Amino acid sequence: MTVEIGYALVTAAFAAAVVFAAVAGPALLFELPNRVEKTLVMSGLLLAALLFPLRVISVLFRFRFPSEDANQPSQPGRTSPDS
Repeated sequence: MTVEIGYALVTAAFAAAVVFAAVAGPALLFELPNRVEKTLVMSGLLLAALLFPLRVISVLFRFRFPSEDANQPSQPGRTSPDS
């Protein structure tokens, strides 16, 4: 489970950083009116802050409840009874 938690945290941080850069990037790169810059930066922070926990939760629940297509044997080296 440790690997899944690490994967969830790393991908969530990456996704949040990409969203923040996409939204707030123009405000940081170009000279825009002060109100527009603040709005873009605050919107980017808000979206990144919302995306991070949503991504972590979605990844961890996906690992907790694998799809029904993943019919794996219960023990390594053994086949399932219906194979």
